[in-house]
Amino acid sequence: MDRDELAAWLRLVLTPQVGNTSARRLLAAFGLPQRVFEAHPAALAEVVPPGQARALCSPPAPLDNLIEATTLWLAEQPGERRVITLGDADYPAGLLQTEDPPLMLYAMGASLVDGAPLAWPEAIAVVGSRNPTPQGTANARQFALSFAQAGLTVVSGLALGVDAAAHEGALEGAAATGLATVAVVGTGLDRVYPRHHRELAHRIASRGLLVSEYPLGTPPLAENFPRRNRIISALSRGTLVVEAALQSGSLITARMAAEQGREVFAIPGSIHSPQARGCHALIKQGAKLVETAQDVLEELAPGHTPALPATPDDPQTQPPSACADAVLRACGFDPVSFDALAARTGFTTPALQALLLELELQGVLARMPGGLFQRTGSA
Repeated sequence: MDRDELAAWLRLVLTPQVGNTSARRLLAAFGLPQRVFEAHPAALAEVVPPGQARALCSPPAPLDNLIEATTLWLAEQPGERRVITLGDADYPAGLLQTEDPPLMLYAMGASLVDGAPLAWPEAIAVVGSRNPTPQGTANARQFALSFAQAGLTVVSGLALGVDAAAHEGALEGAAATGLATVAVVGTGLDRVYPRHHRELAHRIASRGLLVSEYPLGTPPLAENFPRRNRIISALSRGTLVVEAALQSGSLITARMAAEQGREVFAIPGSIHSPQARGCHALIKQGAKLVETAQDVLEELAPGHTPALPATPDDPQTQPPSACADAVLRACGFDPVSFDALAARTGFTTPALQALLLELELQGVLARMPGGLFQRTGSA
């Protein structure tokens, strides 16, 4: 894209009063943005309201600075940064099919090799609470790791909590090639929010993509984050909600996924946990209840069995405290079956039985009806 074309797209995006809907109407009528700005005001007024037509006749004040900043940003890492417009072949097809596709996407990542065509991969969105329980964090990471091992790209929002755990799990489980994870952010790509995710953002850029619809310099504005959720869901074949309160941005993502014809999945939790109520509400509304990554893969990739994580060292070769800690982490805080603990820890049946008995005797684990186990308040 040359500078004049970039300038025209940026001007269309920045023009006051002209939103995405009006901009798409103008593009349908006149073609490329350059032709929109070459059109007579009377012709513009036949397509959009008079106030918008007048606004299109004068370049917005921030335009020159944004053109310069964007040009420099693209030049800093040629081949790893790209602006993708609504008319580009690289624009994601799933996003084109939504009601409100962005006019422009900014993308950054090592996978953008010297202008080569960008193949958007099969993907699953993993979203949830910014303040998850320890079990929620572990679930997000493990599910994302399993999805990555199965060849799916994990899409999330680089937020605190579940989003970060999902990106981490995807980076851990992905193969050496392909997009491990995509982070759709609510700021300009010259910023990282929250700031302490800077190192995570760099790792995502090296193994995946950072994507935003917002111009460079856009700060973290509260209204932008719910809006970016439609991109998260549109880039994915389905959306998994790990944990969410009833008033949660994750439920917005799930609603948008359903409206876009995508699958919605939810992990249930304790009836006493506020962080589980959003997931329970989704399940009541028809989301698929899932307990394992395989439950999701059966819907998105029937017949595929994800690679299993590496088997842990034999408990006999580990310090007893490390083995006990591993079992407690695998328990989480909800009742859990012996089979689930065996799958989560990788311990043999005799070894796990011995560890569970030891933890029961210590009073940090209780045996529940139905053959379930649960951590006690002292654990």
